[in-house]
Parts: sequence; C-alpha cells; structure tokens
Amino acid sequence: MDYDVIYIGSGNAAWQGGRFLRKEGLKVMIIEESLYGGTCANRGCNSKALLDAPYEIKALADNFEGVGKSGDFEVDWPSLMKFKRKRIANMAPFLDGKFEEYDLDVAHGKGVIVDEHTVKVGDETFTTDKIVICTGLKPIIPDIPGNEYMHDSTDFLDIDELPKHAIIIGAGFVGMEFASILAEAGLEADVIIRGNMALKYFHQPYVQNVIEILKEKNIRFHFNQTVNEVISSIEIKNPNDKVLNVEGALNCDDELRDPEAKIDNRAYENGFTVKCDSGLSLTGDYVISAMGREANVEDIGLENVGLTYTKQGIKVNGHLQTDVPNIYASGDVADTGIAKLVTVAIHHSKYLAKELLGKADEITYPVVPAVAYTIPRIATVGVPAYVAEESDEYEVHTIRYGMSYSLELKNDTTAEAKVIVDNDFNIVGAEIYAADAENVANMFTFIINKKITLEELDYMIYAFPSSSSVCLYKLHNIHYSF
Repeated sequence: MDYDVIYIGSGNAAWQGGRFLRKEGLKVMIIEESLYGGTCANRGCNSKALLDAPYEIKALADNFEGVGKSGDFEVDWPSLMKFKRKRIANMAPFLDGKFEEYDLDVAHGKGVIVDEHTVKVGDETFTTDKIVICTGLKPIIPDIPGNEYMHDSTDFLDIDELPKHAIIIGAGFVGMEFASILAEAGLEADVIIRGNMALKYFHQPYVQNVIEILKEKNIRFHFNQTVNEVISSIEIKNPNDKVLNVEGALNCDDELRDPEAKIDNRAYENGFTVKCDSGLSLTGDYVISAMGREANVEDIGLENVGLTYTKQGIKVNGHLQTDVPNIYASGDVADTGIAKLVTVAIHHSKYLAKELLGKADEITYPVVPAVAYTIPRIATVGVPAYVAEESDEYEVHTIRYGMSYSLELKNDTTAEAKVIVDNDFNIVGAEIYAADAENVANMFTFIINKKITLEELDYMIYAFPSSSSVCLYKLHNIHYSF
C-alpha cells in the first residue's frame, strides 16, 4: 500500500486527526479539490465571523443611544471586504504549510474512490489501507425555474457591495445571520420560510425576539411559503451601450451574444422576482438560497464501492465506519444524527485517529453547544427548554441577568437565560439570548459536562463585572430555592 490512511477532503474533519496518525508513524495523504482547509476556513465560519464583527459592535454601540452615544457608527463594507479577502487568502497557504510541518502528503485534485483500497486523483492512482471521506456539505439550490439567479452563502460572503433589497429563501443559521447583517447595515430584506418557524432548533421565544428586532429594521418574514420560480428583469449593457434583457444576453444565439457583457446584480434595483405557490410575489436585487446544506459526495466514486447516501450524509456506525469496513466518514458528511458543526467535525477527527490506531471504543459525545450568530445571539446547550417544559423530570428557571446587571453588561438590558435542572438539582441545559450568548453557552457547556453542582457554583468567586459572572450570580436564586 502507498498509504495507511487517505483523507478525501482537507478540512477540520481530516487534518485535525491526520496529524496524530502521522506522529504515530502512519503514512497519511490528504486530497483536496479546492482550497486547503475546506469550507469553514475559506468560505464559511471565518469569513462570516470577520464580516459580522463590525455589525455586532454597531449594535452594542446602539445600546447607548441617548445615554452617551454621539454620532453614528458606519460600516464600510467595501473596505471590510477588502480586509476579509486579504485575511482569508492567507488561510489555505497557512494550512498548506502546516500540512508540510506535520509531514502530511497532499494531492490537489478531485479524489475519486476506485475500489476499497484505491483512490484516483487526476491521472494518478494511490493505494491505501483505510479511506476517510471528509467532503462536507454543499449549499442546497432548489431545482426550480430561474435557480441560476440564486446565490449561496459563499457568494454573499464575497460580495463587493451589499444588496439594497435581498430576498432570502430560508431561515436557518445562514438566512437569519445574513438578515441580521443587512438589518444593521440599514438595508431591506424579505425572508421566505417553508415552515412556520425560523431557527427551529433554538428556543422559539428567543427566536421571536430576534425576529421582532429584525422587523423593526426593514426585514420582513413570510412563513409557510414555497418558492417555485425566480424571474429576472435585470437590464445589462454591453460595451456599445446596447441595453439587453438578461434573458436575451444568456439565451441569444452565439453570434449575437456579446462575450464581454456582464450581469451586474447590483446595477439595477428590483432585478429579480421570486414567486411562491401561494401567489406571493417579491421583488429585490439579490436572491439568496439559504435552504440548508446537503452531502457533498457527487462524483467521488461511492457507487464503485456500493455506498449510498442521503442529504444528511453517509450513514456510519458508532466507529464512524461506513458499510465498507475500511472506509470511514468524518465531519459534516457523516450521518450521525449529531449537529453538523465544525466543533463536531474536530471531535470526529480526533476520535477517528484513536479508532484507526486501535485505541478507541465507540464514539461518545459531550453536550454540544450551538449558536445562531444573529444580533443579538441565541445559543442552546444540553436539554432544550421545550423538552423540559413537557417533562416532570426537569424544571426551567428564567435568569434575567441583563435586567439586573445592565450596568455591567454595556446596557444590554434584555440578556436572559433559561436554565434547565433535573430532579437532583443538576444543571442539564441552557437557552441563552444575549449579545455574547456564545461565551455564556461555553460556560454552561463546561458546567453540564463536568456536572458541577449549584452548591459548588455558589461557593466559587468570579471575575466581576462580566457576563458570565452576573449570570452565575443569578444562579444563586435557583440554589437557594431548593
């Protein structure tokens, strides 16, 4: 065999564990078709965090409207985008250097499984004892007329200028987080939702709080709607100033098509009309498909080894093993029933390194926090409030720490948490609605995983003022109520 392990994909689901295998003496190759590091590093998490941060700061500054704020905080998107592109452009070269440092072989191109022990990249063929599929997910673009006018999250996170009026199809992480950015930028958007709720895996009263804030800032919501068509009415100009309808520019005879004519999605307002089954018709200048993500496994040779998949990914057992014993799946592409987050992908990769070294039992998971980076943030960890409210095994306690400690929380009066405790008074879950909900969620994650009791928390001394300390101090009320 050329290799002990070949990873198809170079994101966190691959290299985080691959480096440990190499350290143990195994020969490892990573195959990557696009940029080293995958989606999170180059087209997702990092870009979103960088572009979101100034709008988060703007929202915090607005807390002091009329009580100290003078002037307006404006975000210069073109300048911010220039900075983002510069920073993100360094990610793939940085990881290429790390792969070299870890002594991991790399092959650039599409990895295609030929058989159980063979992977082909272009004209080269490599043999291996184990194969790990780490190809992640890709955005869902619905199969409807006009879907060529839709943009995905990658497009939006690299757009030169923000659209004046976006139409967002979907209200999960991507749709709601983009809506928050557009709202803080003072722009308009219509959000179309197939069902009757946004961010369905989060505490709905907190989601509704965010929706009400967005509504006040020109973001409109349309529930129980199914999009069936996107129509373009954009006009474009060729170098001779001839005006063409975009349909004509794309579909006219080859001899009439101007190869230099470009479709400018920002040139004209009201360029796209989105139609729904109900008769609802919305018009804007940019259409975003935020309908979720599906397994990115097209044309990688799964059929050559008899593997099947669904939109949720490739089914694996408790060892991340597929139906083919020496082929594994790691990260978002693995259908495990666990949240598809980069943190889970890292957990998979580190576990799989131990598994392939023969040092692991079945995979287990600690509680996994999830955060919607809306403005404000919403977070959830452990037993959800809706489960607790329907069970005799739990109690839900509301901690309005923003109301009590607004001075210490930069005038964030609405910060709140719902803390779930079991019949033994152990904290088993939390829902958080706050400007820095992600940090408070991490605190509760530690408490739940380590089974720290209310009595132990009450004994501790914390750094004050801080969002974690004031939330923890409010937990005293739960402790003394028992």
